[in-house]
Amino acid sequence: MNILLGVTGSIAACKAPLLVRGLVKAGHTVQVVLTAGGAQFTTALTLSTLSRRPVLTEFVTNAATGEWANHVELGLWADLLLIAPASADTVARLANGHCRSLLDGVYLSARCPVALAPAMDLDMYAHPAVQANFERLRSYGNHVIEAATGELASGLVGQGRMPEPEELVAWVGRFSIE
Repeated sequence: MNILLGVTGSIAACKAPLLVRGLVKAGHTVQVVLTAGGAQFTTALTLSTLSRRPVLTEFVTNAATGEWANHVELGLWADLLLIAPASADTVARLANGHCRSLLDGVYLSARCPVALAPAMDLDMYAHPAVQANFERLRSYGNHVIEAATGELASGLVGQGRMPEPEELVAWVGRFSIE
């Protein structure tokens, strides 16, 4: 499968390299779209090395030559758009049709299935506004992968952890069979 992997601003973005490695090892072609927030927790160099493809971060990739990342083309290329981790901010933007980043534009123009693996603190995850955004995304036909329960970066324990990379690779494997 051709997988677009959106990596957003969450401490769980530190798991993205292991996720990319697992997806590639499973035989998938992975194109990473890294948000500015995601880049605070992992690097484009690491993700491009593991995916063997340049990481996309902005609509315009070279202003001097007019090169740009065609969000429509990306959405047509992909068999699956997986956003992992999906931060509360990203979830809210996607649920409400906002387009502030390349990832938002790819999501809004994607014709492929979309799956989101949320990662946020337990009170954020449980907040009625966030849960309403998950429901809205599901109503659009998206898959929201339940967050795992365990120790969170805040030190609290509860639901909000992004599933481990091997669990997400297994989810993609089950999804591709369906």
